[in-house]
Amino acid sequence: MNRYATIPWPLAGIFIAIALVLQDAMLSALGANPPLAQTAYRMLVWTIGIASFTLLVLPRRRPAYLLGFLVCAGLMAWALWLQYGLELEPCPLCVFQRIAVIATGVICLLAAIQNPGRAGAAFWAALIFIASGIGAGLAAWHVWIQGQPAGSVPACGMGLDYMLETLPLTEVIGRVLQGSGECAEQGWLFLGLAIPSWTFVFFVAMIAAGFALIRRE
Repeated sequence: MNRYATIPWPLAGIFIAIALVLQDAMLSALGANPPLAQTAYRMLVWTIGIASFTLLVLPRRRPAYLLGFLVCAGLMAWALWLQYGLELEPCPLCVFQRIAVIATGVICLLAAIQNPGRAGAAFWAALIFIASGIGAGLAAWHVWIQGQPAGSVPACGMGLDYMLETLPLTEVIGRVLQGSGECAEQGWLFLGLAIPSWTFVFFVAMIAAGFALIRRE
């Protein structure tokens, strides 16, 4: 377990998250929140809880980087199972988030191979911040698209493969970020949150772990 100065604030974060989950359940039962605000609230609660738990159980650097790689690999395996096992085709924004997960996993694997000191851990933390930060931004934007009223998002769009074959890369990125009907569909849900909400929580936890490892001997 990590040693933190003065008080183990990640433990306090877990208790806060538990309290907020209970509050969220009450508000959900009363119907006090609109859907998008409620989703953002739940994301905040789970982000606090999971990031705090991650910091509490974070091992030493090399095992931690290896664990991060295995988590990324597990997420990709789960994503492929959703795609081919449950036949939930990923939308273009989902594909971009998968790329961010893969990039984060590769960074963690390279860091585990190097087994860096404090300066090296700062370098890897910066790379994790870039990869996971982009992923978190894409996930947050995806959540916003899913929270829009029905009919406000275009009903359909070109497939990502077709766009990559026929359009310049910059235009492909622009079209993907605009969102389309398939991006607005929530599909798989767990504890009231769709896939992009959980990937946002994952990316933030990875960023927190990356910077915590700078001081983890």
